[in-house]
Amino acid sequence: MSTDNHGRAVAPIVIGWRERIALPDLGIVLQAKIDTGARTSALHATRIRRFEKDGRAWVRFHIPHSSGVAATDCEAPLVDQRAVKNTSGLPQQRLVIETGLVLGHRRWPIEITLANRSAMAMPIILGRTAIRRRRILVDAGKSFLAGPPLVAGILFAQKGTRE
Repeated sequence: MSTDNHGRAVAPIVIGWRERIALPDLGIVLQAKIDTGARTSALHATRIRRFEKDGRAWVRFHIPHSSGVAATDCEAPLVDQRAVKNTSGLPQQRLVIETGLVLGHRRWPIEITLANRSAMAMPIILGRTAIRRRRILVDAGKSFLAGPPLVAGILFAQKGTRE
């Protein structure tokens, strides 16, 4: 069984195939599709531009308005550029960032590729590497089991508004 930072056992949580999540480092709360068949996570982004900041590679990108998400511009350190198979199974070069993920009351860092997901129903897909080793079980027949994301003491309602 996994343990927390204090050595206590952590019980697994059950989540649905759709969950409300937060990416607080990017300042966004959105609905995610949980896809254990996908290895990599992908966030819908446009106007993706590399730049340098403090001698490090960074990326600036735009999150368009969709699925209850207000349009916003984001910046994050660039972690890598990788060939990732898209939904058609074809390799595609994508930029990779690392950011914090909040699912229910849990938070951990994940890597996300930036991709054009405009043809997809949800702006983000969480692949299995994002939830691996986190004591998470996915109930493919249910949605929104984790509850709204808790970010720094702020509880976000299912529609993304603060409570």
